[in-house]
Amino acid sequence: MSFANLQFLHENKNIIFFGTPGTGKTHLATAIGIEVARNSKLTYFITCKDLVWQLSKARNENNLERRLKHFASYSLLIIDEVGHDVLTESESNDLFQLLQMRYEKHSTIITTNYNFSEWSKIFPNTKIALSSMMDRLVHHSELITINGPSYRTRFVSDYLINCE
Repeated sequence: MSFANLQFLHENKNIIFFGTPGTGKTHLATAIGIEVARNSKLTYFITCKDLVWQLSKARNENNLERRLKHFASYSLLIIDEVGHDVLTESESNDLFQLLQMRYEKHSTIITTNYNFSEWSKIFPNTKIALSSMMDRLVHHSELITINGPSYRTRFVSDYLINCE
């Protein structure tokens, strides 16, 4: 509820949701995004996979700077599922550039199933960029860990029990 007043947005703070799959990280990020949009602030939700794909495409079309500015302009950028796919060095660098452009200017929400200690698996070829990226993300961030059983698998279990 403390995010509902949008103070984090006015302070250009980030929110990072860590935790096991199915525990509501995306749901919470989306709810915060909806509240931000209701308050007439530009909000954009995208999966990390789609974001790096769009940035890679823009790089190939010699349009990267314009695309980075596009994503950097939102009051709130929600990047979902960081770590779902391992990123190449080029993708990692593009993501770092975007986060650098947003640093202390706009808020970013990230959802991930991985703790920071595991991020070297996601960004395997970019130790310096990874360190810099994490430094900027954590500097003005609320770090929220949500662990527990998956709501989705709990639903499936309840459904199967009720069908017997």
